Amino acid sequence: MPGRRRPTRRIQVGKVAIGGGAPISVQSMTNTDTRDITATVAQIRRLAAAGCEIVRLAVPDQEAARALAKIKAQVEIPLIADIHFDYRLALAALEAGVDGLRLNPGNIGGPERVKAVVKEAAARRVPIRIGVNAGSLEKEALAAHGGVTAEAMVASALKHIRLLEDLDFREIKVSLKASEVPLMLAAYRLMAEKVDYPLHLGVTEAGRGLEGAVKSAVGIGILLAEGIGDTIRVSLTGDPVQEVIAGFAILRALGLRQQGIELISCPTCGRCQLDLDAVAARVQEELRGIKQPLKVAVMGCAVNGPGEARQADVGIAGGPGFGLLFRHGRPVRKVKEEDLARALVEEVKRLAAERREQG
Repeated sequence: MPGRRRPTRRIQVGKVAIGGGAPISVQSMTNTDTRDITATVAQIRRLAAAGCEIVRLAVPDQEAARALAKIKAQVEIPLIADIHFDYRLALAALEAGVDGLRLNPGNIGGPERVKAVVKEAAARRVPIRIGVNAGSLEKEALAAHGGVTAEAMVASALKHIRLLEDLDFREIKVSLKASEVPLMLAAYRLMAEKVDYPLHLGVTEAGRGLEGAVKSAVGIGILLAEGIGDTIRVSLTGDPVQEVIAGFAILRALGLRQQGIELISCPTCGRCQLDLDAVAARVQEELRGIKQPLKVAVMGCAVNGPGEARQADVGIAGGPGFGLLFRHGRPVRKVKEEDLARALVEEVKRLAAERREQG
């Protein structure tokens, strides 16, 4: 079980609370052109349907900033504007009604420009995430700490934090991302000792598919198991919906969130006498949109299958040409192999509907 969560301040990103004991939220980022309103709204809706709770959008210019208001009017999920270098983009994003900013105050201009952004953010109660990446540290931090180190990353973050605190702004969360897991771990651990702001966890540029998901799960999972972290983003190349799926899988594996389907399926061996991978893939895809927390087992033989299936809310244990369908530990009926996936999906949907009606 994860350790006691590190106590932090609580901030509010739209309707989502972060820190202060709030559930650990799952974020993602669109990879559409923000200026393409139709494509961006469509992707945000897909992310929300997958369970994403906060979405970040790149704002590279004023055209993208102007698109934010039209995008926000068409979605319900909180939006964060990702800003670099130009304070006017931050002001335009705030005017558009975004729920959060991701920027580093030290790189948007001088003190007056920082003050203008902070004043507007404070008036709207919009939090700011200070995002430090190992790949873009300031020369001063690199020189002072002998290169890209955890100490250099934390020093950079603290410098930006002080700029906001000097303006009496404390609606802050912090990220310290690196593509190397040991460096990322060291930076977050050190930061957790120095401030009580909520931490946004992630392994940046984690990669594609399985390799990227594993890398993210190791880095994010270790910190969450230590009680560090308040919101997460799994950074994967490709469809951002996969980031959301991976994020909830990490939280479910640690017992930190129970939303959606937890699929248990055996790795198969020479005893397996059905196409278990095809059955599991179909079941996983067809149950993707279910929000009720349910454990579903897809097992392939009589050794561990019946026992695992009985421990799940709904499960199947396969045999030669047929399988048994279980619900809450009791066998429901015998099902032909070609009907196993359909029967399991239907039973899960029935149970999910019952739980939804019970509230």
